[in-house]
Order: sequence, then structure tokens, then C-alpha cells
Amino acid sequence: MLMSLIVKLADAYSMIIFVYVMMSWLPNTQSGVIGDIYRALGKLCDPFLNLFKKLIPPLGGMVDVTPIIALLVLQFGVRLLAVLF
Repeated sequence: MLMSLIVKLADAYSMIIFVYVMMSWLPNTQSGVIGDIYRALGKLCDPFLNLFKKLIPPLGGMVDVTPIIALLVLQFGVRLLAVLF
């Protein structure tokens, strides 16, 4: 029961990270309601993503693959815990 809850929370957090990354591609996310949502998601996602940004530099100067790596680590880590317990 507890493991099921942890998996669901990890899935929800993965979706939040996905939405945050997709919103970063939108122009004009700095003002209005969209900007407020983007900043709120940033407060949730940036601490986790910054762990990987310290280890993985942007590819080609602009392409940031850290969200992909972070999502993979999150999903594999939670699934590994689910299998072990």
C-alpha cells in the first residue's frame, strides 16, 4: 500500500517536471497567470533538476538533457524500490 502511494507520487512529480519543461519552451512565461504557474512549478522542480545540472553540462551549449536524465533516475529509482520492497 505504501509502495503504491510512493509510485503514484513519483509519477505525479514526473508529470510536474514534464509540464515545467514544456512551459519553458513557451514565449512570455514571465508575466501573468502563466508566469505565476511557471514560477510555482520552478520552486517544485528546480531543486531536483539542479542536482543533475551540476553533473551534466548542456550539450552544444544550448541543449539541456538534465530533465530527461532526472526523469529516468526518478522513475528507475522508484521502480527499483518497488521491486525490492
